Amino acid sequence: MAITFYNLQKWCRMLTGKSIQHVNQGLGKAFSISELKGYYNDLTEKVSESQELDSEGIPLLTVDSGEKIYFPIMIFQYGLGAYDLYLLSDDKSMFEKAKKCADWAMEFQNKNGSWDNFAYEFPDHPFSSMAQGEATSLLLRLYETSKDERYLSAARKAIDFMLLDINNGGTTEYLGEDIFFHEFTHKPVVLNGWIFSIWGLYDYNLVCGTSETKKIFEKTVQSLVNHLDAFDNGYWSMYDCAGMITSPFYHNLHIAQMKAMYAITHNAKFQEMAEKWSEYQQSIINRSRSFIKKAYQKILE
Repeated sequence: MAITFYNLQKWCRMLTGKSIQHVNQGLGKAFSISELKGYYNDLTEKVSESQELDSEGIPLLTVDSGEKIYFPIMIFQYGLGAYDLYLLSDDKSMFEKAKKCADWAMEFQNKNGSWDNFAYEFPDHPFSSMAQGEATSLLLRLYETSKDERYLSAARKAIDFMLLDINNGGTTEYLGEDIFFHEFTHKPVVLNGWIFSIWGLYDYNLVCGTSETKKIFEKTVQSLVNHLDAFDNGYWSMYDCAGMITSPFYHNLHIAQMKAMYAITHNAKFQEMAEKWSEYQQSIINRSRSFIKKAYQKILE
């Protein structure tokens, strides 16, 4: 990443929680583990007055060049946050916001079930398991509320593409008994993206899963449990399995995700990691050390 005034501003906004992409995302406030209700982490702060929208109410992302683009993950998260606000307040305007995002998802879904999530930055690697999973979560919530079969059909296509082998153009890596979901198909596994993808599959299984998709869910959760220690460096959590440390935002997100995964699976490993990473936060030495390392890694990008 080049050291420019623009990038320094962006980095500061991320650290202070003033970036719309890096607002607080704690444990979801309205989710259920037995039926489809709210989302598993709290995306409601995404639905903010500071969020730039187009004339139809769809979020826009301003990239480094200054261009405004439609970034699918941002749109899906905005929709999920709005849906939670609808559940929490019975505010019909929030439901309409979520519906607009789900309708956008259907309109711009490729025939193979994918979305060109990273096309603006990685044109040769546009797909993301995280986009597929979060779109599935949003579409299924609209289906459960409206019973409009179009949302269910789009969700099925989204999961089918997500589970396609990465070697065949999909976003899932099948390696022996391990199953990894790739937020970036050309990069190492990213922890938060893997979990967002898992939640999409979990939602799918709640609504219309098959024995095969349920088996894949069980295998990828076990893979996550088996590899969680690789995302811990002894004083902070890691962004990916290749040694990239997290910012404070992603560290907080990881803790919330561990709590949600424990609620969903009752696997004690997730509770253990949530407690360990929470303890890391209490140490000013750990916080300072992680900040310095993260800043250094950003400069080298």
